[in-house]
Amino acid sequence: MIIKTDIYSEIRIDTLEDLHKLKVIMEVNNLKVNKSQIARELGVDPRTVGKYLNGYVKSKTRNCKSKIKAFDPIIRKLLSKNSIQVFYYKRILWQYLKDNYGLNCAQSSFRRYISNHLEFNEYFNNRKKGSISTVSHMRYETEKGKQAQLDWKENIEFVLSTGEIININIFVLILSFSRFRVYRLSFDKTQDVLFSFLDEAFETFGGVPKEILTDNMKTVMAEARTNYYKGKVNNKFQQFANDYGFKVLPCIAGRPNTKAKVEAPMKLLDEIRAYNGTLDYEELHNLVSNLNNRINGILHTSTGKIPVLHLEKEKDFLSELPKDQIRNHYKIITTNVKVNRQSMISYKSNQYSVPPEYIGKKLKLQVYDNQLYIYYNINLVTIHKIQNQKLNYHTNHYAKISALTFNKNSYEMLEIAKDNLKMIGDVYKNE
Repeated sequence: MIIKTDIYSEIRIDTLEDLHKLKVIMEVNNLKVNKSQIARELGVDPRTVGKYLNGYVKSKTRNCKSKIKAFDPIIRKLLSKNSIQVFYYKRILWQYLKDNYGLNCAQSSFRRYISNHLEFNEYFNNRKKGSISTVSHMRYETEKGKQAQLDWKENIEFVLSTGEIININIFVLILSFSRFRVYRLSFDKTQDVLFSFLDEAFETFGGVPKEILTDNMKTVMAEARTNYYKGKVNNKFQQFANDYGFKVLPCIAGRPNTKAKVEAPMKLLDEIRAYNGTLDYEELHNLVSNLNNRINGILHTSTGKIPVLHLEKEKDFLSELPKDQIRNHYKIITTNVKVNRQSMISYKSNQYSVPPEYIGKKLKLQVYDNQLYIYYNINLVTIHKIQNQKLNYHTNHYAKISALTFNKNSYEMLEIAKDNLKMIGDVYKNE
């Protein structure tokens, strides 16, 4: 665009930044320009033209403080060599900071920030070495209600908040169509635990799929399937499959990619290592449950669907659950217990604590993995390790129970509870 003036033959205006050339001339000669015409020529709002004519200069550098930078000390501490917490992926660190420290930024922005900081990025690069596969696998999908894929995340070493190191296993069953999944945590991988978990998963699904794809775990297979042999399902699991009406499809040994729909979600369970040293066993159970709910409630990257919503389209294609008479044979036994006035329930002549808000209520008790699992309706109330002593309290339960009697603040009550529990343990321990 060329603007002609009486002083200069012409002034060339190609961008908004060129408008400053007119400012001095307009002031000295009391000239006016057609802002609307300039705006049309440059494709901007007339008010923007006026702003630049009045001397506005766009900053060439962004002067904004990163939301993430404020978390640098926390990130540095979490990724330090002294930390027992483990983060395998940047996504897990982002989720941990989001859940526990109030980080509020997009995952993509966080990943970019970490990648641009050498010391942080090096932490993740060291964990990736030797784990990248260049093998490409054929993608396939299954129809509604046809298939579920079964697996265990085995022998995960976890440090409890008490410092105790435990080995846990996490069961997962995922519907291949909707990608809706069920996670369960256990110390053992016994067949009885597997049967009970599968029954719970089917109940959560609202039915039974036509087939289950599994690897060659001993609780399922008597003889592994290979390239040259179809394998053999063990008798008890085959009876379970017959009773529930599904077909067992074992993978060829050494080919986990066959059930890639369940292998990939298992990587998400690496998130629990981020909580090493921060949780007790009950809180670890709740973490797995919350992780399960979160994953089922967010968009799946492959299907572009939210699993919990997509499940509604699949339910009608699942087979009905067998009758209770059959199911009860495979369930872990559940008994009803009543909470006494001391906020305790009884099991084999010993007593175990629950939070005082359950005093007088009836709870459900399950026993497996040498643990007591206590539920109110379907909600997990607490977990106790089976002990050889008369009175068994969790410290936080005892503090709450005592607070009903003594007027103390929570910190004082917790310290008193710790001292009292030590004495109670010594007095009531069974010899």
